[in-house]
Amino acid sequence: MDMLWLTLAAFILLAYTLEAITGFGSIVIALSLGAMLLPIDQLLPVLVPLNICMTGYLTWRHRAMIDRRLLLGMILPGMLVGTVIGYALLPWLDATLAKRLFGALVLWFAARELWRLRHAAVQPVRPMWLSRLLSLGAGVSHGLFASGGPLLVFALAGTQLDKARLRATLVSVWFTLNSLLTLAFLLDGRLLPALPQIAAYAPLLLLGVWLGEYLHRRCNEQHFRVAIYLLLLITGTLLLSPWSLL
Repeated sequence: MDMLWLTLAAFILLAYTLEAITGFGSIVIALSLGAMLLPIDQLLPVLVPLNICMTGYLTWRHRAMIDRRLLLGMILPGMLVGTVIGYALLPWLDATLAKRLFGALVLWFAARELWRLRHAAVQPVRPMWLSRLLSLGAGVSHGLFASGGPLLVFALAGTQLDKARLRATLVSVWFTLNSLLTLAFLLDGRLLPALPQIAAYAPLLLLGVWLGEYLHRRCNEQHFRVAIYLLLLITGTLLLSPWSLL
């Protein structure tokens, strides 16, 4: 088990480094790789509190760029309701089924992003009702796996937000929802046993941010995005494979 948690440390460092380079969600990457080693319900109480540190810092630093009208009027209402639904469903899901569902989500998102990058596809503007419905689904995914990013980014496709405002708005969503999930983990008794792992992994966040910013100034961001999506594509396939022992 110690070796498994040590390997998870490498995955966490990779995930936060890649997020610092590309802005991509660290939990999706860390949970995708970590789910090949440990059950999802053991990973979430570690990864979610760690995520608060990075998103809290980014939310405060870029608070002036947050689109509060979009955040409060469209994103958070559906995401909050969906997160509660997803959190309530998690104890009823078989561990193998949960892993397969998460694998399908990761596989879909990675394949979609690779196709979009390959074809330079323009995101269509969606009607508000569909964006709200997708936000609800993103909340359910976040409640189950703390990984609502793929569906929420899909829901917000075609918005008029520039890159900086969109990123600031999204990290404020993750900070809000992951704070609530951390409180839920505290109340259901899963947070306290995870505190030693959280404390042990916390320095990796600083290293990941520093390393990511260093690489961001020297490397092509799109190449890193392609590498991430390819990695997630392989991971999603492994999570779905019938011969997987995970």
